[in-house]
Amino acid sequence: MAEAFFDVSKMLKEFDPTKMVGEFSNMLKQYKLPGVDVDTIVASQKKNLEALTSANRVAIEGLQAVVKRQAEILQETMNEASKAVDSLSKAGSPPEIAAKQAELTKDAFERALGNMRELAEMVAKSNQEATSTINTRISASLDEMKEAALKLKQPVA
Repeated sequence: MAEAFFDVSKMLKEFDPTKMVGEFSNMLKQYKLPGVDVDTIVASQKKNLEALTSANRVAIEGLQAVVKRQAEILQETMNEASKAVDSLSKAGSPPEIAAKQAELTKDAFERALGNMRELAEMVAKSNQEATSTINTRISASLDEMKEAALKLKQPVA
């Protein structure tokens, strides 16, 4: 199998959210904003990046599993096709060959449906896991924003 030109999983392993958050923190600290807790904002953004990185990792792993399974299905299909050709060559009379072809076609169709269902379930599971990570983080982030807003000092009227 040929090597991928661009390895996303390698890139994700090398990605360092802490470094990015550190740079973001330094940038925010330059703007001494009154009443703004920079450390809280930075901590929240770090969690956001970690959740996004985790969701991407899950999605990539799911994609890799689907591609691997597709390769296995292709190999199985090639083996079955070879057996089918061998079986048809030994069938005998034209009616027997026609019956055998119909049987092989039906079996292949049912296997293809099962394989498509399996691949669809793999993709759905991976998507659900990645989405769940993001949804959980969005909910937590909104709670954090609410807490930060409540901590802000109200201006004296």
